[in-house]
Amino acid sequence: MAPRPELPPVGIALKSDVEMRAGKNPYRARVRWFDPATSQRRSKSVALPTEDAAAQWIEEMEDAARGGVDPHMATMKLADYGERIMHLAARRLEAKTLDPYLAGWRKRVVPSLGHLPVRMITNGAVDWTVHAWIADECSRSTVKNSLAILVRVLEQAVRDNIIDRNPAKVTGRQSEYKKAEDELDDPRALALPNWAALERLAKALVERSRDGYERWGEVVIFAACTAARIGEVSGVRVGDIDTNTWTWTVRRQTTPSPGGWPIAALGRVVLMWDLSTGQQLSTSVTGFQARCQALAERG
Repeated sequence: MAPRPELPPVGIALKSDVEMRAGKNPYRARVRWFDPATSQRRSKSVALPTEDAAAQWIEEMEDAARGGVDPHMATMKLADYGERIMHLAARRLEAKTLDPYLAGWRKRVVPSLGHLPVRMITNGAVDWTVHAWIADECSRSTVKNSLAILVRVLEQAVRDNIIDRNPAKVTGRQSEYKKAEDELDDPRALALPNWAALERLAKALVERSRDGYERWGEVVIFAACTAARIGEVSGVRVGDIDTNTWTWTVRRQTTPSPGGWPIAALGRVVLMWDLSTGQQLSTSVTGFQARCQALAERG
């Protein structure tokens, strides 16, 4: 995360001028000021097509300066602005929440909107971006996390007087999923049809994992046969599974984030099923039962 920047004090004085030049955008608007931290003169300029647009830009820069915003920050692209103020946007977030938020920022927000100046981000731009994420089959949680950090960054832009309102507060996102995802009309449409499909899924995950790590496939099969959450799977211990009755007492869950965050559970009992026969493992002796036994012994 970027170090906290030093901003000029509220009420910094700007000197402005508009110069006419040849070219497609002939009006160059410029603001200059003294940086109180370095005592050096700094400036910011932009070429615009009309004199009115140049005057409006200067007015916006003066309004930003009166609010204590660095004129360079007021014209930053979203990617640069987010990097500079992320320590403010992410304040009071827990580490296990911050990780997926920052992943959404890096992998979706910056590639989609990071090239735009903050002042040019509109409700329409955010709407089309969210629609594109949904069309790319991003999950609800992925879109939610990406949108949540975008909202926080732009909320800080509102507080910095760079924009008047937050354009990232999108409504109707769930209805777009209703159009994009068939499983909302048929909840079983994307369910794995049989045991062979589960094994193919586990095998594909192993093939795409780093160094072909086989244990990931076993994790997928274990989760499918227990209907467990990923945090519960990551927190399971050998002693939690009774191989006589083939029941698993869920004693803890661990959020899979850097460092891990163990959370105590209430001792929920889970029946373990053989998905190839649809029977509980206590009454079905199969190859899968032998695999679970091997997993328990290996730890």
